[in-house]
Amino acid sequence: MDAARVQEMFTRPDGGYMCARWGRPIAPVVFGVEDETLSVMKSAIQALCQLADHDMAETDPELGVNLLVFFCREWDELTAVPDLDKLVPGLPDLLSKLEAGDASQYRAFRFEPDGAIRAGIVFLRMKGEAADVPADVLALSQAVLAMLTWSETAFDAESPLASAPDGTVVLKPEIAQLIRAAYDPVLPAASDDPATALRIAARMAQ
Repeated sequence: MDAARVQEMFTRPDGGYMCARWGRPIAPVVFGVEDETLSVMKSAIQALCQLADHDMAETDPELGVNLLVFFCREWDELTAVPDLDKLVPGLPDLLSKLEAGDASQYRAFRFEPDGAIRAGIVFLRMKGEAADVPADVLALSQAVLAMLTWSETAFDAESPLASAPDGTVVLKPEIAQLIRAAYDPVLPAASDDPATALRIAARMAQ
């Protein structure tokens, strides 16, 4: 993967570039799934943290948890989650937009003063085709999306996952290399300078 492709993967629709990684250990919590799926989700996040040489924790000393993942079948189900509107200002309007756009997922991050990811929230609607996605595929893909501030279109043309010869789902080598490179402590935790893509690509090649 060359620097131009890396830059595309963090370029917003308005042309702005932003690549940020987590600045603190990821402490995830998952709502709305059975224990088996919960275990798969946490295992996927842990695997990505190990790949990036980043820490995962049971709790965040300041926030309690900092990565919240909500599963639902209909968007309006989330209005019944206690205090969710305090975490997501304008929640009713957001859910209306997601419903109107027939969206299957929503993701938002909060950031540290230096721009690193401080917290994340993910909504997943398990309806239609999304409901048929195997748990391991869903978990690994969501773990990938939670690790960095990818562009909304980063994986529109090509999935970050592939099938191994034995049929298991794995992360594509180039995506694994990109995540590992982006978490290199030599690089800034967050950057809006597209030149950072050159540095990431150079580390991917090492």
